[in-house]
Amino acid sequence: MAETDKGGWWSLGQHWADYWTDAVQRGLLFCDVLRERGDTYLDHQASGNPPVLVFDFDIIVDGRELDEPVNYALAAIRPPANCPPTDPELRPFVVIDPRAGHGPGIGGFKMDSEIGIALRQGHPCYFVMFFPVPVPGQTIECVWRAEKAFLRRVREAHPGNAGKPFVIGNCQGGWALTMVAASAPEDVGPILLAGSPLSYWAGVAGKNPMRYQGGMLGGTWLASLTGDLGHGQFDGAHLVSNFEQMDPANTYWKKGYHLYANVDKERNRFLEFERWWGGHYLLNKEEMEWISQNLFVGNRLSRGEVYLDDGEARIDLRQIRSPIIVFASWGDNITPPQQALFWIADLYKDVEEIRGNEQTIVYCLHEQIGHLGIFVSAGVANKEHSELASALDLIDVLPPGLYEAVITDTYPEMPGLQYLQGRYVIRFEPREVEDILALGDGRDGERAFQVVKRVAEINQQLYDSFVSPWLQACTTPWTAHLMREMHPSRFERRWFSSRNPLLNGLSDWAGKVREARKPVDGDNPFWQWQQTVSDWTASMLDGWRDQRDAMKEMTFRAVYDAPLTAALVGLDPRRPYRVRKNGGGWERAEMLRLKRRELEEHYSEGGAVDGFLRLLIYVAIGNGVVDVRPFNAIRRVMQDTGLGEELTLEAFKQAVRRQTWLVRNDEKRALATIQDLLPGEAQRAMALELVMLLLAAAGPISVEKQQRLGRVALAMGVTAGEVPDAGEAVVLKKPRATRSRKKTAAK
Repeated sequence: MAETDKGGWWSLGQHWADYWTDAVQRGLLFCDVLRERGDTYLDHQASGNPPVLVFDFDIIVDGRELDEPVNYALAAIRPPANCPPTDPELRPFVVIDPRAGHGPGIGGFKMDSEIGIALRQGHPCYFVMFFPVPVPGQTIECVWRAEKAFLRRVREAHPGNAGKPFVIGNCQGGWALTMVAASAPEDVGPILLAGSPLSYWAGVAGKNPMRYQGGMLGGTWLASLTGDLGHGQFDGAHLVSNFEQMDPANTYWKKGYHLYANVDKERNRFLEFERWWGGHYLLNKEEMEWISQNLFVGNRLSRGEVYLDDGEARIDLRQIRSPIIVFASWGDNITPPQQALFWIADLYKDVEEIRGNEQTIVYCLHEQIGHLGIFVSAGVANKEHSELASALDLIDVLPPGLYEAVITDTYPEMPGLQYLQGRYVIRFEPREVEDILALGDGRDGERAFQVVKRVAEINQQLYDSFVSPWLQACTTPWTAHLMREMHPSRFERRWFSSRNPLLNGLSDWAGKVREARKPVDGDNPFWQWQQTVSDWTASMLDGWRDQRDAMKEMTFRAVYDAPLTAALVGLDPRRPYRVRKNGGGWERAEMLRLKRRELEEHYSEGGAVDGFLRLLIYVAIGNGVVDVRPFNAIRRVMQDTGLGEELTLEAFKQAVRRQTWLVRNDEKRALATIQDLLPGEAQRAMALELVMLLLAAAGPISVEKQQRLGRVALAMGVTAGEVPDAGEAVVLKKPRATRSRKKTAAK
């Protein structure tokens, strides 16, 4: 017994010695990584805080040289050696990174990124970057004009038939992109809004506390105060600090502990990320005031209340002519799905209005990825971003409406695998505006933000009249610089660097430790105890955050939901929550009437392509689901048969939209006049055969579609033959009457 006790104590003592050795070594290496982070920060600052792109680039338009100079630039990305040369005939990609405190580059942070995906597919790729310090007098309107000039330059560089540029707006870059797309639709193709807030008041009670921040601070005056203290410049480090305070457990414990616990393998990843996270940029006071007053608190963009060009240009998101793709995540606490999508309900009461406006909106929801993961996660890049990019031509020709993109894994027995390029298949399922609203818990909670907006306007006027002039007279460039350098995020990095004499020798000691490194085993009881303590610490910080957020929401509701507060600022306490939808008045109604009259003339006008598309749309329009496999099969058929060989992608898009409108407007008339488009019996039989084969490319043909095929055959006077059974998949074959294969613009 004594020997057993002795062996147990000896084993415990050995575990303690191993753990203590590892802890000392790990702690020293952890401190050395922090030192390297500080050195990286100083080197990055000394080099002018360049973008953190992993790709080489050439600046082709420098915004500082425009008539209205801005600290923005358009860069052309050079493909690395492991990527194919860019094909100028392919659709160009443009990435706009957020200017929300950090520098640019998160969209091309690594090879598995938005830019990397585009380069791997051979697309020409451009990047809208910006410099650390804004040009004096620069405003959001100046940036808006510069970005329009950038996209016009890209459009001019690729005048072929590949399609207009596909533009990606990350986070705050998204709202800037929508403003450009609405005001210059001729230069913008499909747009992707990745984690981009457009409806700032939306959210779910108890889950999205960040939207209450403006009300808790009394409005937008604090942004003006910070700009005045910065001598006309707003320090982006304050925005970064706001993000960090949303998750104190990660900021104060989990991020550091994760590095400490995995210091042997996490060093490079940590330093790469911190190089971007610690590179803070500046905004002009006027820029930050515009953003906070019009977006964060005012929520004017989705309501059509943003005016530029001295009031001459109203930004109406319904003027965007290209498809809008929205990518959001349930795990995003900065831009929750409601803020990314509720602008649709602000603009349209139902899907019929979306179709009437000829707008195509596609959204894709991730289950759990966080805000930054939308841009930097390799899994997201290789799945969602890759599939959406691959399906761009299909998205560009989708009939107007609202769709959800659903991405699923393939399997060996899946029909139509020959029409897929990767491991996933994407389909677009029709949705209603009610489906968007069902993502939240109603909109009555947004009434309080109308009061916040009014309070913010009052406080802003008071600040501008009685405080701002005095502060502007007292601050100097030197005091502003001193305040920026004393910001905790900068001070911490500067202190924990090689410039600190207290850290002399740390690098040498770390090198010796790496040579004698003895990591502890995972089953060491003291290591397991450390992990438990870490989990407890994070849990306590999470609990404190939840209590803080609950108190914030309760205080917000108590103040701004109170009838007295609404009455004091001139609002009716009993008012219902409404969104003022700018329908366009009689002018828009008249335009739609004339367009409807013009389209109705096309029931009997058109050629073989129009007839083939009408057949396909009539049969497939039942459930409205659009699969990428039949679309790829259509393009292959058109290439093999020469059908529509002179048809450009834009012309194909217009043909699809025209035939979709005709079928939806009057199915019976669309069916009765189809023989006018396909006058020959052999031509009609071939078109019907192709439609059946294309539908089967996505799997068994449903009973509903079989019935529609029967009605089509009857209307055309064609014996359809044996329609494939619901359980039978058909492989597309090359038609008997083929022509020489030619490269088409629709390919």
